[in-house]
Amino acid sequence: MTFAELTRKARHAAVAVALLAAGAAGAPAALAQKIEKIDGPLRFVVGYAPGGASDRAARIVGQALQAKYGVTVVVENKAGAGGRLAAQQVRHAGPADNVLMLGNPAVMTVAPLVFKDTSYDPDTDFVPVSQVSSYDFAVITGPQVPVREMSHLVAWLKANPGKAFFGVPATGSLPHFFALMLAERAGVKGDVVGYKGSAPLATDMLGGQVPVGVDTLDAVLSLHQSGKLKILAVSGKTRSSFAKDIPTLKEAGIDLAADGWNAFFAPKSMPPVKVKALSAAIHSVMSDPAVQQRFVAANMQPVASTQQQTADMLKAYNAQWQPVVKRSGFQQ
Repeated sequence: MTFAELTRKARHAAVAVALLAAGAAGAPAALAQKIEKIDGPLRFVVGYAPGGASDRAARIVGQALQAKYGVTVVVENKAGAGGRLAAQQVRHAGPADNVLMLGNPAVMTVAPLVFKDTSYDPDTDFVPVSQVSSYDFAVITGPQVPVREMSHLVAWLKANPGKAFFGVPATGSLPHFFALMLAERAGVKGDVVGYKGSAPLATDMLGGQVPVGVDTLDAVLSLHQSGKLKILAVSGKTRSSFAKDIPTLKEAGIDLAADGWNAFFAPKSMPPVKVKALSAAIHSVMSDPAVQQRFVAANMQPVASTQQQTADMLKAYNAQWQPVVKRSGFQQ
C-alpha cells in the first residue's frame, strides 16, 4: 500500500484517524498494521557524526523499518553547528521529499534561545513525529571530594562556596542548564565550567581541577562502575535501568527530575497523512521488544511514542527548560 493509497483510505477512515489524533494507545498500532509499504527511499538526517547516540538511534530505527516494511532507509550525517546544519537543511524539504530529522533538545529547545539566528523555527518549520529514546543526567564527583551522598555534596558546597564549580561537557549544552537547575533547587551558588567534551571533563575531575560534574549518564557510567568517579544521583523520575543502585535526585532529597531525548521531526511541508503514517510505523517498530533490546544494548533507553504523545512531551519539556535557559542570560 503506497502513501497515495493510504491517503485515500485515511479520508474515509475517520474513526481511525480521530483515534490517532487523540493519541489513543491502540490507534497507532492499528494504523501501522495497515501499512504494507512506505514509499522510499526514506532519508533520516542526523546532525552529528556517525557513532554517537543520535546516529545509533537513527540506524536502529531505519533497519527496523526496512525489515518490517521493506523500505530503504538512508541515514545522512549532516554534522556541524551542534546539529543546527541538519535542521537548516531539512526545513527546506519539499512536500514530495521522504525525509525526517532526528532531533534532540539542543537543536529544538536550546539553540533557538541562545543563538541570535538559527535560520529555522522549531514550531513553524517542523512537525513532531515520534520520540524514540530518552536519557538521564548524572551528578558526579571526583575522588578528592569527601562525600558519599547527594545531601553530603550539598552541605559541602554550602560550606565551601569558593569550590562550588560544576563541570559540564560543553558550554550551552543540556548538562550546562541542568547544572543551573540543580544549583537552584539545591539552594547553592555555583559557577558552570564548560569543557570540550566528556573526556576532558572526566580528566579534570580525576585530577581534582573541578569537584562536581554534570553529564549524561551514558557518558560517565563506566567511570562510576570502575570506581574512578562517583555518581551521586541521576535525574530521572525513576532509577535508571542501567544503574539501579544509584538514587534519583528526588530520592536524594532534591525536588528535580529532567531528561533528554531523541525524536524524529518532519518538515512542515510534509503532508499530514504521511507524517501520521511514518509516526505510526516508527511507533510500531519501537514497540517491538527486539528493537527495544537493541537500544538497551547501545546504552539508550527506548521510547515508543505516538505523534500526540511526542507533541505533549515537547510542550512539557519546553515549559520546564526554556525559563532556565532564558534566566541564565546565555547567548552565542
